[in-house]
Amino acid sequence: MSVATTPSIWDRERIWVTVGAVALIFLAAIESLAVTTVMPVVSDALDGEALYAVAFAGTLATSVIGMVACGAWSDARGPRGPLYVAVSLFIVGLLVSGLATTMEQFLAGRLVQGLGAGGETVALYVVVARLYPPTLHGRIFAAFAAAWVVPAMIGPFLAGAVAEFLDWRWAFLGVAVLTAIAFAMIAVRLRALDLGGGDPSAVTGLGRRLLLATAVAVGAVVVGLSADAPPALGWPIALVAVLVIGFAIVPLLPRGTLRSARGLPSVILMRGLVAGAFFAAEAYIPYLLMEEFDFSPTWAGIALMPAAFAWAGGSAAQGRYGEALGNRRIAVISIGLLLMAIVSVLITALTAASPLIVVIGWGFAGGGMGLLYPRLTVLTLAYSEPGRAGFNSSALSISDATGSAVSVALAGLGVATLGGGAQTFPVVFAFSVVLILLALLPGSRIGHGVERGAAE
Repeated sequence: MSVATTPSIWDRERIWVTVGAVALIFLAAIESLAVTTVMPVVSDALDGEALYAVAFAGTLATSVIGMVACGAWSDARGPRGPLYVAVSLFIVGLLVSGLATTMEQFLAGRLVQGLGAGGETVALYVVVARLYPPTLHGRIFAAFAAAWVVPAMIGPFLAGAVAEFLDWRWAFLGVAVLTAIAFAMIAVRLRALDLGGGDPSAVTGLGRRLLLATAVAVGAVVVGLSADAPPALGWPIALVAVLVIGFAIVPLLPRGTLRSARGLPSVILMRGLVAGAFFAAEAYIPYLLMEEFDFSPTWAGIALMPAAFAWAGGSAAQGRYGEALGNRRIAVISIGLLLMAIVSVLITALTAASPLIVVIGWGFAGGGMGLLYPRLTVLTLAYSEPGRAGFNSSALSISDATGSAVSVALAGLGVATLGGGAQTFPVVFAFSVVLILLALLPGSRIGHGVERGAAE
């Protein structure tokens, strides 16, 4: 093999794996983001208003179980088998949802989708750890992050058009067909590549971890459902559920994560805090624009596009300049951008200032996330010893999913408690500000795993 050229994620050895992996991430993002537009049509068609919220929360919940299972399996046997099974489950879930004749069948499909989506992400991370040298990790994860940007811009619009002019079922069946094609790209190439073996001891205690992951998943769903209960009952239920999540999640994360120990534990904790802050705020920005400034749903969605473009730009900057900037500097810059963005939205909510402040300000949040997200993934792999990439990758995804789910649910519970309306928006954005400030602690302790990993 020629060594005359610099290794690239697009070189002949890796191009089809890169294309297939990015396509899988892209399609998972399309499905995740597009379902928001399609769900009202689905619940009306299947008479399933009572299960509307669970159809969202259930997918995120079961993804945690998929992350744990595929993380351990990847460490024990390599990532090929887990990836094949996870993608197959994702496709099966899409088919079940797309062909459902009752809301219960649709929900079953969504639960299976979650298992596949969670496992697919972790398995792809381990494929990257085995196939790509550390010097390329920043670039491949920047490509993964960018694969979420286009769906963020066109996913809801595309799904709405499909539901209006074709049938809502094609929002699921179409993604299933395209996922099968993308999977074929990567599967054919992986068959010819040596991804290494594994450590059979990695499955030790897997049953216990799966039980704990189930507890986390159930707890996240309960927190979400607590918003529908009267506040006097909803808050105690949510508090108990959060405590259960806290106890159950500890063994699923690196030791010292909740106390922000240096290195990998702080990387994992920071991911959960930042995800919670960003997605809790973003969930209410369209609501703010429609409620306070009379934006239509279409224009409220368009208002989020600058953040999507900025996320892509941040990801590209991280891939190109991440090593030069350094991890702590990236953490500080990203937190500063996110804090500036959320505070600008908070001020707008308090003063009813120009909505342009929200649109422009939230663009900085997208830039911060694009810069930080792939860097935290790179660090996770750099800190991972042989045979631990699966566990650590699943821990990163679990922190991300759990932080997002619990923060959005708690924000929703706060809105429900205050009775909704314009007066509740400052509470949501102030909550996000607190989470971002908390992220400063792990951000100062993430260390230099990339440099160490690259050197090795």
